Amino acid sequence: MPSYTSSSKGSDKYGRPLPDTVLRGSAWVGLLVMVVLMSGWEWYWRDYGSVPAYRNSEGLWAIQRRRIDSGEGNKTVIAGSSRLYFNTQLDIWEQESGQRPIQLALEGTTPVPLMEDLAQDEDFTGTLIVGVAPGLFFSGFEYRGKAFERYKNESPSQWLGQKISMLAEPYLAFYHADYSLFTVLKRQKLPERRGVESASDVRRLSMQEKDRATRMLPKLETDESYAQIAKEIWAEGFVPIDQRSEEELQERLENRNKQIERAVTATKALQARGVEVVFVRSPAEGHYAVSEPMYNPREETWDVLIERTGAIGIHWMDHEELQGYWLPEWSHLSGSDADRYTKALYHVIERERARRQAKEAR
Repeated sequence: MPSYTSSSKGSDKYGRPLPDTVLRGSAWVGLLVMVVLMSGWEWYWRDYGSVPAYRNSEGLWAIQRRRIDSGEGNKTVIAGSSRLYFNTQLDIWEQESGQRPIQLALEGTTPVPLMEDLAQDEDFTGTLIVGVAPGLFFSGFEYRGKAFERYKNESPSQWLGQKISMLAEPYLAFYHADYSLFTVLKRQKLPERRGVESASDVRRLSMQEKDRATRMLPKLETDESYAQIAKEIWAEGFVPIDQRSEEELQERLENRNKQIERAVTATKALQARGVEVVFVRSPAEGHYAVSEPMYNPREETWDVLIERTGAIGIHWMDHEELQGYWLPEWSHLSGSDADRYTKALYHVIERERARRQAKEAR
């Protein structure tokens, strides 16, 4: 059927016939090309060391957070940053306790906002295990703060998108933000302008199950060069404390005291409702063995937190069972060691709880 368009002369018309060709063949060719390219991308990342897993998205976190609102508020909840997120194996905890915890730890994020959120939630009546990574806990840094917004204000389209995404996630190794094309291009080493410094993005370190049960990505254990990349990123931008200005140090001190005050207030509110709060300091080494005590000395941070909250505090340096584990990139336990660590941690908490109850009964 011809299509008519006005010419420059105004009243004159001309006809332009459209082809009658059926484009079905082109569609099949396009689909075939897409499948071939996706298969190649998938093969490349599997060969690299990636494994399929659920994505650690805000939507997945929101699903777990809503379990407390849906009748599971009496369970043990894991809060914290990436250390307790990676190191606490839900399968092992369930074997030892008979109950599977709810995993709400967020990497790169202080757990204090979650403590404050749960302190206001009357549905939560269980036990809260709080991981303390000094650089995050006592600074108030919130890399994954958007998860709270997603939980409170998730739209219908976001909900549907999460459900559809979860259908594909456990089958595709390339379906991770670290392997997207533009992320890969951004990682390429290019000459930088003089005086301009750019921070490296943290690479993929873990793999998740549907309920956010998490363990270290095997590549960190088998590929020393990949673990070295993670170490270099952790140490990037480190400035010794004696090179900081007095003004900056004072600002950091004030902020640290503010975070402790927030944590104490939230803990007291939880305890007043009968919620048990247990603080856990997980192992760390390498760069962190230098930077963490330098900026957040135990006697000025951890000891103050435990004394002021009156909560049980489990510091790995105080318990032989929590020492001697393998941390391939200084900050998180290997998968197999995380299993042993979880079992040891559970029984250390039980032992400290029994000691406290016996003391209170006297």
